[in-house]
Amino acid sequence: MYQSFKSHLEKELADIKQAGLFKNERIIVSPQDALIRLADGKEVLNFCANNYLGLSNSQQLKDAAKQALDTHGFGMSSVRFICGTQDLHKKLEASIAHFFGTEDSILYAACFDANGGVFEPLLTEEDAIISDSLNHASIIDGVRLSKAQRYRYANADMEDLENQLKKAQAQRFKLIVTDGVFSMDGNVAPLDKIYELAGKYDAMIMVDESHSAGVVGKTGHGVTERYNLKGKIEIITGTLGKAFGGAIGGFTTGKKEIIDLLRQRSRPYLFSNSIPPVVAAAGIKMFEMMDSTNDLQNKLHTNTEYFVKRMIDAGFDIKPTESAICAVMLYDAKLSQDMAASLLEEGIYVTGFYFPVVPKEQARIRVQISAAHEKEHLDKCIAAFIKTGKELNVLK
Repeated sequence: MYQSFKSHLEKELADIKQAGLFKNERIIVSPQDALIRLADGKEVLNFCANNYLGLSNSQQLKDAAKQALDTHGFGMSSVRFICGTQDLHKKLEASIAHFFGTEDSILYAACFDANGGVFEPLLTEEDAIISDSLNHASIIDGVRLSKAQRYRYANADMEDLENQLKKAQAQRFKLIVTDGVFSMDGNVAPLDKIYELAGKYDAMIMVDESHSAGVVGKTGHGVTERYNLKGKIEIITGTLGKAFGGAIGGFTTGKKEIIDLLRQRSRPYLFSNSIPPVVAAAGIKMFEMMDSTNDLQNKLHTNTEYFVKRMIDAGFDIKPTESAICAVMLYDAKLSQDMAASLLEEGIYVTGFYFPVVPKEQARIRVQISAAHEKEHLDKCIAAFIKTGKELNVLK
């Protein structure tokens, strides 16, 4: 049987390569940072990591992890409710709740698991989920696991959201779900307007803060800070794998009763190993750092504003952004791949995105700014974009 299936797969892969859409993984042999070294020995500036605060190679986090390795061991070899809960896990959950101004938190192996495990335990066929059309794949998959009625509204379109809420009035409980920052475009969800509509139509709100926590808001506390809604949103999901150190680990934080029920029924939580003690310890340290200074957030905001302005001035088509994500629109899938390859030759490590990651004819290079970047790094990246943009007729 496999021989025929193998032939089918080979044809699928050949078609992907023929279209210029095959994804090759480039190997890094250094720590994640602004400057990284690839397997071929080349050093390049990294502009495509989620390392927004530059903490992936933080000495403070590494020291906290090393200490936990000695005091708490390497792994838990168990799920939480059997014998996989340490004091570090509980302290990290409390730190997350404190940061977001919520009542309690629950840890997962990744935010993909947090989003995959939140809907099914809480909502039934009597209820409704109203989801933004550009929500992350993990939210889409999580919604599919639920029996709740599904409604979808156009990205950040409040008129469409209101129309969907009107349709959902037939259901018992209604949950509006949105990314805080939409990962491919970089735009921030209009949470203030969503909150108003939720109140008007008796709905709850869930926000995925994966790309916004540590980034958006004056002190990086996310979209709830940006719109002065801290503590007012029922469910927040997020990750430790981006701004918060870049390792692994996801979480759901929010109302106490919601978190309590997830501990009883959320399948990715009940049937997955606890996150390693070293990750929990580094996470605790990271939140301590967040409480003590805003220097990293301030630098990130300065870097992003500088980069976006210079790129627009150069003539690039940039999606409006309030985050650390700068989407350089190219529209053609192969062009995005060719430009990324040319930029790598110039020492700039970026990735072209195309269907199915983004809609057809919406290909782009997503540039991600970090507090680890210095001004000379930004200038080199901008100069490389201008050079390759002219060579590939992106700029006239």
